[in-house]
Amino acid sequence: MLFQLEGSQAVARAVALCRPKTVCAYPITPQTHIVEGLGELIHAKKLEGCEYINVESEMAALSVAIGSEAAGVRSYTATSSQGLLYMMEAVYNASGLELPIVMTLGNRAIGSPINIWNDHTDAMSVRDAGWIMLFAETNQEAVDLHIQAFKIAEKVKCPVMVCVDGFILTHAYERVDLPSQDEVDVFLPSYEPHINLDPLHPTAIGTMVPPEYFMEVRCLAHKRQIDALPVVECVGQQFNKQFGRKSGGLLHEYNLENAETVIVTMGSVAGTIKDTVDELNAKKSGKFGVLSIVSYRPFPSEAIRQALKNTKKIVVLEKAFAVGIGGILYQEISLALKNSKVKICSVIAGLGGRAITSEMIKEYLSNEKQQDDMVFLGLKKDVIEKEYCPLNDDFCNCKSKV
Repeated sequence: MLFQLEGSQAVARAVALCRPKTVCAYPITPQTHIVEGLGELIHAKKLEGCEYINVESEMAALSVAIGSEAAGVRSYTATSSQGLLYMMEAVYNASGLELPIVMTLGNRAIGSPINIWNDHTDAMSVRDAGWIMLFAETNQEAVDLHIQAFKIAEKVKCPVMVCVDGFILTHAYERVDLPSQDEVDVFLPSYEPHINLDPLHPTAIGTMVPPEYFMEVRCLAHKRQIDALPVVECVGQQFNKQFGRKSGGLLHEYNLENAETVIVTMGSVAGTIKDTVDELNAKKSGKFGVLSIVSYRPFPSEAIRQALKNTKKIVVLEKAFAVGIGGILYQEISLALKNSKVKICSVIAGLGGRAITSEMIKEYLSNEKQQDDMVFLGLKKDVIEKEYCPLNDDFCNCKSKV
């Protein structure tokens, strides 16, 4: 059924359709409206049999979800930015214990300086924590990915983080198609936990692992991630077959058939890039396509290689970077294509909520000279020139006296 909804409310309703038994709630902008919405649904008895637990911190939110999952019930929580950092220990615990928790990450910049607007720095901070990480392009896809996430998590015994761009999606009103409860019940089976702590049958989980076995545990975690690749793709295909729309999967291809230059990205900015590509192609200003990564973890290297095998140039546009190194997604795309001679360019954009406009993208694509090194799109160079003070050359001269 079609609704005009704020993104956060749409996600809340989608999660409710998945019949979680525990929702652990702690507010942090921009995900607060999601757990608020779930609280309202539970209070109104539109989500029955679910315990809504207000906790004292983000660390407690995920810790309670870990406990409830270990007790054998479908569990959900949400967070953003510094909240994700605060629960970091529990983030690793959830994946290490193979608990299929689903968590929404309302993507937001990490301070300092403090900033509440969107980029992907928070998601990148946990990219190696062992969670499956899915990025939504639209609010419709955010709805669809949450329904798929529970099925994926419970199939591969791994928690899933659904990344939804803060404010750009969470606070935007769009038309979304919400399936009925009966439709979701057909798609998502009743939960059958593989861990179910029971006082009548005592057992232990999360015990200390000595050096003799720790490496094997981490290797198994890696293998679970690799095994999840076909599951993510398969669940996306099953969703498409039942609901009649392509959503989820490993990646989305747009105009790649004859593209000579492909822009690779993640999240909501793909919409702006697609509009820009359409305009450039219509004006015959080049042959451009877009590759949007949905499954960031596990990283679909082989699918990316196949999608980009005929491309002459790749522009990786991302909303995060590793300070002192460069673009994170850029490095991973480069690794996936390590034996290819294709030119790969790095563009950092939208940090801290900075607007990414079609004009910016067109200007970059038309300027061949600035495509050799990492580029900060829309950077205020006058501010950099005013504030940046390079080290004195004498200080770094190895012949100078100390």
